[in-house]
Amino acid sequence: MSAKIYEFSQSVYLDLQSIVGEQHISQENKILDEFSVDALKKGRTPDCVVWPGTVNEISQIASLCNEHRVALTPRGGGTGYSGGAVPSEGGVVLSMERLNRILEIDRRNLVAVVEPNVITADLQSEVEKMDLFYPPDPASSARSAIGGNVAECAGGPRAFKYGTTKAYVLGVQAVLPTGQIIETGGKTVKNVVGYDLTKLLVGSEGTLAIITKVTLRLITKPSARETLVVDCSSLETAIEIVDEVIESGIVPSAIEILDHECLAAMKDSLDLEKYSFQLRARLILEADGSVKTVKEEAKGILGICEKKETACIYRASSEEDRRAIWEERRGLSFALRELAPVKINHDVVVPKGNVLKLFDVIQTLRDKFNLLVPSFGHVGDGNIHVNILFDPSDRSESARAIAAEEALFRSVIELEGSISGEHGIGFTKAKYLNYELSSDAIDLMKRLKLAFDPNTILNPSKIFPRTE
Repeated sequence: MSAKIYEFSQSVYLDLQSIVGEQHISQENKILDEFSVDALKKGRTPDCVVWPGTVNEISQIASLCNEHRVALTPRGGGTGYSGGAVPSEGGVVLSMERLNRILEIDRRNLVAVVEPNVITADLQSEVEKMDLFYPPDPASSARSAIGGNVAECAGGPRAFKYGTTKAYVLGVQAVLPTGQIIETGGKTVKNVVGYDLTKLLVGSEGTLAIITKVTLRLITKPSARETLVVDCSSLETAIEIVDEVIESGIVPSAIEILDHECLAAMKDSLDLEKYSFQLRARLILEADGSVKTVKEEAKGILGICEKKETACIYRASSEEDRRAIWEERRGLSFALRELAPVKINHDVVVPKGNVLKLFDVIQTLRDKFNLLVPSFGHVGDGNIHVNILFDPSDRSESARAIAAEEALFRSVIELEGSISGEHGIGFTKAKYLNYELSSDAIDLMKRLKLAFDPNTILNPSKIFPRTE
């Protein structure tokens, strides 16, 4: 994309201030620094940050930025790993922080209507009070916002059984980069009127429109859950268990895997003396549904695991126990950050049948580039988080990390996979887009971008690198 982004001016700042009020705009260095990065800790400082409170204010802001060709970057929780909420070209960061209300929980129609900065875990907690369930469950659910989940089409451990965020978005209200407010979809599950703009916006990484309201599908809350931890002597044993569980017809709500480098980072919480073998992989399997179904599925999973002599099985004894298991799993990414100054978290995905080959690739990266590459993820759907750790002050190590990243992506494509299953492209993977997509497909996407955003002001340099 090559349209010119003009310099931010004081007159634009004053116009923004008149829209949102003096207390909802800032150019303080501390604030600008905070909004210059996401979880990846890479980015560029914006010229200002604004906190609108209504969709009409957002419309006015977009119209103003479009008129003056000022870059506009929407931001929710800032928990992403691809730079999607980072202002790559300065300009205005549009924080959605004030739009944080659950507007409606419609039990009869099984939908919730929310503003974009509702925290995912908060929504889950509220609907579960009414015996309802919102399945999408990214690891950052305690911090990530629904709008960001929609923009990135977030997944998480429960995607194997329940699908990703796009399966639950029935409609959105959104502001176009030119300022118009549009409504797509609604409360009905079926809707084939015109092009499916709702699904087009889901996963568009904030490059097509600013999501200001979301209508989400809910389901009935499962009445029972059973969680099992299975520790194995090898990745091969762990993958065998996964394959046999799925082939038996059991559909766990989650199947997670952690490799030996992840377990090394968790060593303080592991009682290694209880194992009769060298621990090399951990599975977390969870079944949910009716009491009868969960009992049968847990029995089936246990039966498969017990046949493996090199597997140690732990069964959560209470809800508190279950939560502790998942809290440790959700905290793994933070634990890995302690191993090196920089952790690049790549969310690659391959067909389930190629997961073991992917782990072979990961081991090759360790050996060839002499790097720590702890890997974990949602093994049921082939989505593995490959974490490349390195010290940026070491030039040799940094170069090896970049080479390992490229080798990983090329190998994933050879395994019929994708370079991103959850995090999106942002600016971090833009240069690798042509590894996976044809030039014709990329050109079509660029034309769609221009149809929504003719002056390319909205989240510029994301997905497609800007060229002058």
